[in-house]
Amino acid sequence: HYGEVQDWEDDWQVQNCELAGLATFNENNNEYRQYIKAAIKQWLDRGVDALRVDTVKHMPIWFWQEFTGDMYLHRPDVFIFGEWIWSHPSDDRSVEFANHSGMTILDFGLCQAVRAALGQGAESGFHLVSEILEQDHRYNSATELITFIDNHDMPRFQSLNPDSDMLKVAIALIMTTRGIPCLYYGTEQYLHDDTDGGNDPYNRPMMQSWDTDTEVYRYARLLSGLRRLNPAVSMGSQWQKYLTPDVLCYVRRYRDSVCFVVLNRGGETTIPEVDTELPDGEHTCVVTRNKYEVKDGKLLDLHLDARSVIVISRVGERVKAQTIVRAQLNGVQTLPGETIVVTGDCPELGNWDISKAYPLEYINSNTWFGEIPFNESTGKMISYKYALWREGQSPLRENFVPRRWVIASEGTVKWRDMWVTGPES
Repeated sequence: HYGEVQDWEDDWQVQNCELAGLATFNENNNEYRQYIKAAIKQWLDRGVDALRVDTVKHMPIWFWQEFTGDMYLHRPDVFIFGEWIWSHPSDDRSVEFANHSGMTILDFGLCQAVRAALGQGAESGFHLVSEILEQDHRYNSATELITFIDNHDMPRFQSLNPDSDMLKVAIALIMTTRGIPCLYYGTEQYLHDDTDGGNDPYNRPMMQSWDTDTEVYRYARLLSGLRRLNPAVSMGSQWQKYLTPDVLCYVRRYRDSVCFVVLNRGGETTIPEVDTELPDGEHTCVVTRNKYEVKDGKLLDLHLDARSVIVISRVGERVKAQTIVRAQLNGVQTLPGETIVVTGDCPELGNWDISKAYPLEYINSNTWFGEIPFNESTGKMISYKYALWREGQSPLRENFVPRRWVIASEGTVKWRDMWVTGPES
């Protein structure tokens, strides 16, 4: 009952004052907290497997930490993401929320960059997208940010740019870049109403068709399949290979899986040379079925049609085991050639023999990640810690008593750990 928010930079007002006349929850009332958590648990018990939480900035982070903790305890595999509107990697408050609330967030920073570059024809083009991705190290889990090009609070992408080919470029971008894509209903049907610039309520029309043969539906279907098939797209690092305002090329990489992507927002053009990290030989584009010849890991004189997409996938050997632990480590600084390994008191981690420790993959300067297969130690308590492996030097172990974890008897779980600094061993 404090009236409408007047100062959006004042955290107290944002969390305690009214938003658009809506009721404000009293998170200090334990009866309310128990009620709202019990209500959500009922939905989870009925098969709901993910939660999209609105307006998360309007409640204190401690409430969300309690909420997510209870939800994960009730259903460990539930996926939760929140809407911190206009979040951005340069906004400390939204980054803190993404890193410490227990849920990921919608990536408004990337959304705005994509809309400016592809929807509004900004002169700097793909440089805007690159500038956002270059700040991924600020997040602990950049590969889990929710990527999107529009939603119910902004004009649809095609209200900015009705070109269906440009929509395909935008869809290909969010389906193959780091993060988890979220498509707004009707996008696959080219649904948009440009009345009043496509603003609310014209960005929320009823569905008008259910055509499963549209080009953008086909793109979404093929690239969704790619994300399931190729772990480089869903979990891997991202390496920029070519950048102009009109053309962006990048590689997604995880273990021996690779995905090479080319996006062209401009007219017909030719790239003299671009590194793909693909093995030599003929490769086929996932979406166009066009053939490309890779030599010495590169594509030479690569011809690009206007407003076009190339996606080439190479899937390596997948990690298989009775239980797979997805280990994520943040906060460790490494140099080229150095590797983070997991060592522990079980066979899968080398029984404390660091030469047999399990190596992780570099994701960005703040994140190392890997899938660790467990068979012998499933259902058992193990101890583990991280170490920095340096060729020709003694390994650097983190300054921490080993962590303890009961390995699930089957399935997939995730460790989210922070490197603990200290003197070298």
